[in-house]
Amino acid sequence: MNIISQILENFSLNNEKEKIDKVIDNITRGIVFKGTNLWILVFAIFIASLGLNVNSTAVIIGAMLVSPLMGPIMGMGLSLGINDLELLKNALRNYIFATVVGLITSTIYFLITPINEAHSEILARTQPNIYDVLIAFFGGLAGIIATTSKQKGNVITGVAIATALMPPLCTAGFGLATLNWQYFSGAFYLYFINTVFIAFATLITVRFLQFPLKHLADADAEKKSKRIITTIVLITLIPSVYFGYDTIRNERYNSKAQRFIELECNIENDYLLNKTIDPKSESISLIYGGAKIEEQQIDILKKKLINYDLKGTELKIKQGFSSEDKSQMVLSKSNEKIFNLEKENADLRTKLDTLIIEKGKVIQILKEVNAIFPQINSIIIQPSTEYFEKTQEYKTIVFVKTRSKLSNDENKKLEYWLKIRLKTASLMLLIE
Repeated sequence: MNIISQILENFSLNNEKEKIDKVIDNITRGIVFKGTNLWILVFAIFIASLGLNVNSTAVIIGAMLVSPLMGPIMGMGLSLGINDLELLKNALRNYIFATVVGLITSTIYFLITPINEAHSEILARTQPNIYDVLIAFFGGLAGIIATTSKQKGNVITGVAIATALMPPLCTAGFGLATLNWQYFSGAFYLYFINTVFIAFATLITVRFLQFPLKHLADADAEKKSKRIITTIVLITLIPSVYFGYDTIRNERYNSKAQRFIELECNIENDYLLNKTIDPKSESISLIYGGAKIEEQQIDILKKKLINYDLKGTELKIKQGFSSEDKSQMVLSKSNEKIFNLEKENADLRTKLDTLIIEKGKVIQILKEVNAIFPQINSIIIQPSTEYFEKTQEYKTIVFVKTRSKLSNDENKKLEYWLKIRLKTASLMLLIE
């Protein structure tokens, strides 16, 4: 029992709990958008829009770090948690004002910028799903718990990056500027998801920590309030579950189709020129070059689809070359050799291009990291695999040389930044 009590004590928040009046005051002061807060918001919007425009993850992260948008959202959750109607009105009013300012600022930027292409950083914010809900909810929990604790650390910074309020708001501005309503609706829905579940996490935590109520709860009013909150949460949650299911279904279909093509679609005397997998219409299109593929072979391939859980999939096979007689067969074999040689050349060119691209990426990352940590003068980035007795783990090794020693906080901040920039959860950072 003593061990269990000790474990439970380790999870207790009471020992590090900040004074409630101070917590409420800190959140309340972060709600208002005027003067410094308003200018920071405008500049953060411009930074995020620039980052999206040039497809720079580092610049977008910088915008998230300086963004003050968390203030009114946590204010809404706090006000609902302590029954403070005036605080709720103030937080909601400032949230709407900040959102409108963000949309106008980002729309103006994307109207005047000469670059109108939707890069990967923009596209990533146009299709929200259930995973974005979970990120917002757990990010909100981390944020409010850190705010109510004396040991805040770097949690608020991490929450600002994880919940990513600025990029979807700016992407919505991109949708308005380009009149792309699909981008606007998808990005604004993601922004709304983040808002609702950060506020919801704040509400739950405030109630759990038993913050004193500003006004005594009326039973009928409390029931009505709970119904409204539940309705908003469900309205936000249900579409994201559908989109999440759709994303998982497409990924699974792609995986099964790829496996079918790799294991079953290597036809003798033929070269697969192109493949197209369409999860939505459940179809696989293959284009071959070489000897003519008989209908019997195609029928056999279609029958094998069921072995890969691809029942109902339409298999389309097109042929770039065919042979009708012996002379055509000779030509076909010559073409096959040419294809093989071209494939080898293409593989070599791809490897060379990859080396050039990777070199360019590393140079760009060095420039970005050097802007944050000027004492860093070189960097080596190497993907690797660590093997265990029964498993293996992919990780990225980063070796950094510095002119002067980094502090422990700087080391942690650098490692966190590299994980996000390199999009890897497993990273080994070595500093000399």
